[in-house]
Amino acid sequence: MKINHLTPSEEILMSILWKLDCAYMKDVIAHYPEPKPHQNTISTFIKILVEKEFLTTEKEGRIFKYTVAIPFTDYKNFLLSNFIERYFENSGIELLKSLRKENWVHLLDIKEVFATETVLHSHLESDEKNSEISDFVAEITADKKLKNKKNKKKKNKKTKNDK
Repeated sequence: MKINHLTPSEEILMSILWKLDCAYMKDVIAHYPEPKPHQNTISTFIKILVEKEFLTTEKEGRIFKYTVAIPFTDYKNFLLSNFIERYFENSGIELLKSLRKENWVHLLDIKEVFATETVLHSHLESDEKNSEISDFVAEITADKKLKNKKNKKKKNKKTKNDK
């Protein structure tokens, strides 16, 4: 599914629907911030969002139920990716340097994030090392040359032990 940019008005409407996940027109109008646009305007925006595949519709009797088709996190990641590509030469490091320079992110924050990731990663690694399943998978996926060497060593040990 291809994600497109939303206009500011479409983003306001989608922010309501992202919070509700699914809604009827009356629910959208009730949650819309002041000054509320006319119902026909909201209806037009919803139609556009359905065409852009941000929403799906389901007819229930005479009214429509609107459901979010593209989650907020997907849209946020789409915008972030475009932002980094356009303004930071497709480099997350350049973005991080800029955030650091402008004091949006502090060094302690960065250390805390990476310390948490390191701890999580090391726990995952130790769990994998201790797992018999991971040993089995490693053995199966090993290069044939390594398997043959191991098998030869095992055969040599058996013949020496038999003597």
